[in-house]
Amino acid sequence: MSDAVYDLTLERIALIRRMVVAWGGGEPGAPTIHPEAPYGSLDRDGDIANVTGDDEGAEEEHRSLEQGLAVFAHNAQLKPGRYQYHNGLAKLDHGTVGDVFRDAQTGETPEHITFAVTPEHLALIPHLAYGWDPAGNVPRVDPAQPYGDGATYTAAIARHLAAVPEAAANDDEDGETHRIRLHREMQPALQIFLRYADLGPGDFRRSEASGLWEPA
Repeated sequence: MSDAVYDLTLERIALIRRMVVAWGGGEPGAPTIHPEAPYGSLDRDGDIANVTGDDEGAEEEHRSLEQGLAVFAHNAQLKPGRYQYHNGLAKLDHGTVGDVFRDAQTGETPEHITFAVTPEHLALIPHLAYGWDPAGNVPRVDPAQPYGDGATYTAAIARHLAAVPEAAANDDEDGETHRIRLHREMQPALQIFLRYADLGPGDFRRSEASGLWEPA
């Protein structure tokens, strides 16, 4: 275990639940937190203060959520199933980031999303390469290597899903097509995970063996 300890507070969990997940980067792309409205409105510091009750320290708290997002993704628990959520991207500018649900012809994004989160999505969420977008000043998944290694992203997906029984039961499409679709679906899957997965506050350390955050 690393000696560095991350304090996942109730306030940080509340901010993570408010995060707006978009789609960013070039091919293959990956989920990113919306750079202009990371917590739902264009007043980032106001959104943070509404949660923390502190008008100061918003930048520091925001920056801490690079690790906070990874801690949450590595430890929270969610059951597979169909979920609904209000799509915050519907009211935000489309210029800097994308939305996998946006209609290519009209440019419209639906306000309400119903999506089935599968065991495959849940198996991939801890393996996403969480980091920081210095240009957007927000947490993101690495859009070039979204699963954090030198393999192609579809090869990485196949490796991470090797132990998931449901991953072998997709008769409607070939394996590569299925993995490409799964990756695009990580935007709504991660959005649902952040809003509905269960995790309480506590201290966490990053395991030197696995690279994952674990309870301290």
